[in-house]
Amino acid sequence: MEAVATQIPRIDVDPFSDDMLDEPYAMHEIVREAGPVVFIPKYDLHVVARHAQVQSVLTNWESFISSAGVGLANFRHEAPFRPKSLLLEADPPDHTVVRTVISRVMSPKTIQQLRDLFEAEAESMFDRLLEKRQIEGVKELAEHFPLKVFPDAVGLETEGRDNLLLYGDMVFNALGPRNELFEKSMERFKPVSSWVMDHCERKALRPGGLGHLIYQAADTGEITPEQAPMLVRSFLSAGVDTTINGIANVLLTLARHPGEYAKLHANPALARQTFEEGLRYESIVQTIFRTTSRPVEIDGVQIDADRKVLSLLGAANRDPRKWPEPNRFNVERNPVGHVVFGAGIHGCVGQIIARMEGEIVLRTLARKVKRIELTARHERHLNNSLRAMRTLPLELVPA
Repeated sequence: MEAVATQIPRIDVDPFSDDMLDEPYAMHEIVREAGPVVFIPKYDLHVVARHAQVQSVLTNWESFISSAGVGLANFRHEAPFRPKSLLLEADPPDHTVVRTVISRVMSPKTIQQLRDLFEAEAESMFDRLLEKRQIEGVKELAEHFPLKVFPDAVGLETEGRDNLLLYGDMVFNALGPRNELFEKSMERFKPVSSWVMDHCERKALRPGGLGHLIYQAADTGEITPEQAPMLVRSFLSAGVDTTINGIANVLLTLARHPGEYAKLHANPALARQTFEEGLRYESIVQTIFRTTSRPVEIDGVQIDADRKVLSLLGAANRDPRKWPEPNRFNVERNPVGHVVFGAGIHGCVGQIIARMEGEIVLRTLARKVKRIELTARHERHLNNSLRAMRTLPLELVPA
């Protein structure tokens, strides 16, 4: 029986239909303006879409837990289809242990060393791309850069890195319903599943890389030997797809807003801010779930224990209660507080790397490229949780 209070607005939409995934913003507005909490009967699901409520759900980990799964499936009642993520699908104290290890691996000193390597790769990449001028922006830029620099940093071999794309597509599809998108992504992933798991093992990782540092934590007893490859796996899934699609979405948005790109070109120091605004404007991760650990109240709305709550991150990032002119892309905006990487203790572990990669790509683009233009219509890659891109035909006009 539905455990739903009569005062909650009921909205008959499917956030995971192809139409909604392709163009979600009209649906976001309907849900967001209906109330602080709404109910979607199709999935027997409570939903928050306003920034304040989304922020509250994501930061209150005691009441809105992650260990029951951060997708639609409730791991209290069904077995996960794969071992749970030690980072995303755990709560303190278990979560605290692994998060401490990752925080040490991602030290300021390590990040600075990576920055120098990433900047050199960005220079080289844009020099190659500008010789062509007309490029496929997803494959040749948005995918190429993260698949080069981040697996290099982890210590992964070069051969077979495209398999990470199939893995990430499956992981993020799994956060939604078991629909056709999920089933197809599972079928695509099955042939390469052993490659992904094998390459999270110590013997497959280059000594001195970030993956090797995770295994050192197993050597000292902070984590178990069994946890180390699972942590590397979570690290890889967090650091590739979000960055790829963040870069792709920002490139598309800049091409559609030549006046805003002109501001960035004139002032490359806006690169970090432009990337953040792009993340707010086109949220890479659109949806994330929590499960109530006890009866809770959100703005006067009572929700029983053991209920799934969906946070519409993309809707929160365009909430007019938080952002003036939220549907306007503005590179001079400082969008502090967007929730594209989540919030609180479960914020995306790869966000430091993603932000650095995005900034470096846009700063190099701004220096070397006078204009960025769409040469044909782009094509979305539909995913239950990611705002993803399949193709992005661009022309880069040299500065």
